[in-house]
Amino acid sequence: MYWLPDLLSLVSNTGMHTPTPSAILEVNGLNFSYPERTLFSDWSASLRPGVTLVLGGDGRGKTTLLRLLAGDLAGNAGELSINGVKLKTYPKDYRRQVFWVEPRTYTFDQMTPLEFFDLQRSTHAGFDEGVLAQCVQGLALTPELHKQLFMLSTGSKRKVWLAAAFASGAAVTLLDMPFAALDKASIANVLSLLNEAAAHPTRAFMVADYAAPAGVPMAATVDLGR
Repeated sequence: MYWLPDLLSLVSNTGMHTPTPSAILEVNGLNFSYPERTLFSDWSASLRPGVTLVLGGDGRGKTTLLRLLAGDLAGNAGELSINGVKLKTYPKDYRRQVFWVEPRTYTFDQMTPLEFFDLQRSTHAGFDEGVLAQCVQGLALTPELHKQLFMLSTGSKRKVWLAAAFASGAAVTLLDMPFAALDKASIANVLSLLNEAAAHPTRAFMVADYAAPAGVPMAATVDLGR
């Protein structure tokens, strides 16, 4: 497991770390293990603006990594900070700078998409109404806005998460398998949004998937193996 050295600052096994000047998220000495195996051991990295890809086969830790960076899952050791705000010291302030939704969650099923977007507005100070409107139109969500989320198809629910993610304005936006269950037109729209995200000067997007999104320039790649 590593960050490609020509793309992002890399840490040796000794834990020595050279911060990237424009880094948004800093990870220092992250350790995480499941009972059956260790996924991350003394792992450190810097996440810069743009789009970072997390590659890996089934069971290699893609979703686990996103959950760790979101503060949704606690590591066994290590320190995470976003724009200087440390997760351990200021957990609420750290998480307010992150957009993360587990795509398979049922947590919001009784909400409508409009209510879910309201929740994100209250959480993220930089929520962008213009981007939301662009996403609702581009992902063909208008007919679904007044339905409760449990009534939507898997693909439509994922579109709601994606619309909120891009509109959130979050410093760190974590996307797990963003193209799963999407129709062809929606895939094209998400690719366009990711291309815009790749040039964003103050937001870092991390995309976990089996392959790189076509045509999207990457700030870095994390390869967790096959």
